[in-house]
Amino acid sequence: MTQDDDGDLDNLVRRRIRALRLAQGWSLEELAARARLSQSTLSRIETGRRRLALDQLVTLARALDTSLDQLVETAVDDVVSHPAIDAARGQLSWPLKAQPGVTVVRQRMTKPPPDNPSRMRAHPGHEWLVVLSGTATLLLGNRRLRIETNQAAEFPTMLPHAIGAEGGPCEVLGIFDRDARRGHRRGEGADSPPRRPS
Repeated sequence: MTQDDDGDLDNLVRRRIRALRLAQGWSLEELAARARLSQSTLSRIETGRRRLALDQLVTLARALDTSLDQLVETAVDDVVSHPAIDAARGQLSWPLKAQPGVTVVRQRMTKPPPDNPSRMRAHPGHEWLVVLSGTATLLLGNRRLRIETNQAAEFPTMLPHAIGAEGGPCEVLGIFDRDARRGHRRGEGADSPPRRPS
């Protein structure tokens, strides 16, 4: 790494600290108190009049509710990712690089949810979904919920659940944590995310 690279990273980290502080709506005084630094020290860090010290960066990252890695990370080359395609189930899926184990799934549904409660699944995990177009029906425990375009649902997957289209095709974007994805793979139902390619 050259001196110019060091200076660029230094400036990036300083701007990031200030941007994260402002995004939280905190004054210099508030962040300084949370990080147990003096207000003048924090001001000098943000403006580049004080050298960045590792111990202070760790403390600031913690106070800003981020990690040291995220505070100092630089741009990566692979910003754009391409989906894994499961044509049989009408699904596209993308693993989130920043959140290992989390998968985003886009699926077109044409069938209603199952009539038989024994076909509903319960498994560890957490799911979030938004209906991109059409109307979906979410069966959740004893409840039957209608989710229309631009409405979202978030639920623990230990409740028996199933999802399907209502009154015509619908398109859903879902986010599945690792446990939810495993649960759907075991069930292999209409709303399961696809297997990740090896």
